[in-house]
Amino acid sequence: MMITSRITISLVAACFFGTASFASAKEKAPAKGKSAGAGTSEYTKGIQLLDSQQYDQAVTEFTKAILANDKQPAFYEGRGFANFGLQRYQEAGDDFSKAIELLPKDMRAFVGRAQVFLQQKNYQQALADTEKALEIKPDEIAAIKLRGFAELGLSQWDKAIADFTNVIQKKPDDLQTYDRRALAYRGLKNFDAAIADYTFLLEKNANDTEALTKRGYTYSLMGQYEKAIPDYEAALKLNPQDNDTFSRLQWTQGQLKAKNAPPPSTTTTTAAPTATPEKPSLISQISPLHILIGIVGLIVIAAIVRLITRGKVEEKSHIIR
Repeated sequence: MMITSRITISLVAACFFGTASFASAKEKAPAKGKSAGAGTSEYTKGIQLLDSQQYDQAVTEFTKAILANDKQPAFYEGRGFANFGLQRYQEAGDDFSKAIELLPKDMRAFVGRAQVFLQQKNYQQALADTEKALEIKPDEIAAIKLRGFAELGLSQWDKAIADFTNVIQKKPDDLQTYDRRALAYRGLKNFDAAIADYTFLLEKNANDTEALTKRGYTYSLMGQYEKAIPDYEAALKLNPQDNDTFSRLQWTQGQLKAKNAPPPSTTTTTAAPTATPEKPSLISQISPLHILIGIVGLIVIAAIVRLITRGKVEEKSHIIR
């Protein structure tokens, strides 16, 4: 018997959560000696529980199906997605790997395991699994989108943008993809394109606090603080307890204030009081001219004295020679 199904699971971890649909794939036939329909009813019940996000009960039913028939890849896939919903990533990865072992071209199992690798931040392995899934089914939207997530993790901004744009073209109402593409645009510093994606999200939902905060942050990266502030204020109005956004708002307000501050004015410096000059000393007032005049004067005086004393008789000395 060939089991086919369409599994829709609500992912419940980080930014990768959303609704992912997985198309049907062929599985191996049950092993000989086992009833062709063994485990089918448990599997069907497990799918119903999975769709209603009753993951614990779904794991129980898929496990019953596997015990009844352990050669059906779909049974392991179903349990893998249920374990993923419970954030049991190791168990989910093991289930997807077993499904791939049983059916090497099981596109759904590769997509499921890629999500596990993304949660574990093993972006290189996630990228490899999405590539394998797309080799099997090149137009699988879930695989293209998850490949974009892996490329984001690897900072391959151009490739991520191309994949997210591809998804948007195929599924224009996938709002999460606009958010992820905006992040890739920011990685390339293509801020205008990022703003356009966040604005689109806000046109769809004006109360999207994440889009408001992210657009505000992008404006601040552009130095457009006057546009960032209203986005932060709107986000805080919707969620007053968001301390991170409050901190960003304060920082941005400070940046805007500094940006708009007038240039420092030239302050008139008070001239230092002029010191009262000291009265010059007598010596400092004697110039070379004064010295010359003094010398000439002395010579004149000496000449006059000489003239006066020339005519007088010298007195005899009383010294005995």
